[in-house]
Amino acid sequence: MGQDLYNNRNFIPDFNELMAETAARSHELAARVEAKTDVAYGAGARERMDIIFPADRTGNVPIHMFIHGGYWRAGNKNDCWLMAAPALQAGAIAVIVGYDLMPGARLGRIVQQIRAAAMHVYNLCPELGADRKRLTVSGHSAGAHLASYLAAYGPQETEGTLAALPQIQGMLLISGIYDLTDIPNSFLKEETRMTAAEAAAWSPLTSRQLAGPQRIVMVSEHDSPPFHQQGRQFATMLEDSVGNTQYRVEPGLNHLSIVLQLSDPSSPSGQCLVELIEN
Repeated sequence: MGQDLYNNRNFIPDFNELMAETAARSHELAARVEAKTDVAYGAGARERMDIIFPADRTGNVPIHMFIHGGYWRAGNKNDCWLMAAPALQAGAIAVIVGYDLMPGARLGRIVQQIRAAAMHVYNLCPELGADRKRLTVSGHSAGAHLASYLAAYGPQETEGTLAALPQIQGMLLISGIYDLTDIPNSFLKEETRMTAAEAAAWSPLTSRQLAGPQRIVMVSEHDSPPFHQQGRQFATMLEDSVGNTQYRVEPGLNHLSIVLQLSDPSSPSGQCLVELIEN
């Protein structure tokens, strides 16, 4: 049997080291910024967000929300604070969101949690001194998949079940998965227990995309083939259906190092995120 193209450990020899560096950079940033931690957006233990403030927040500043990856079954907000750095560089408030994990939570539930978190951020803007008209979102890997549903509805969602969605100005979708068909039989079979029905219900490529936000679909050069194939296909679909979409391939990076680059506001990837937040 060949390599599982969704198992990023097959393609990143220093996987553990990159994960450790990501967490270390996050903890270093946490030690030197003002923040409100574990702000509840729901009743669940993981329905919490960390709100990180720029040094100067006079007037209504932009606000940016980041959604971590981990194939819906791993990851936590505490190790992702490094993604606040581009937002802080742009003078924005950063929000790092947590959510429940599979298989304990089903995928539809997680999508609804992210929507609830975004609406909570949107509603908090006046209290935080943020401009709700300048709300942007980014997500990495599974987080990109989840972020996409802040401006989309699943193919099986009906008018009576549609969730309220905040107005999003811009969205950066990083190394995301947009066709879930292969996930139930991938290496994640036991770790997520995703069903074929869930994959069909929550694949962005078959979902109704909403006009409004600028979308940037980004992949790393060394992402495995499904990430490139689905990224290109999703970007093309978005451009054809709602417009205002850009597709970017970040040279020399892999599925994890792209996060480290994005957290550096002076890098090309990080500058892309800074500009999304500033505009």
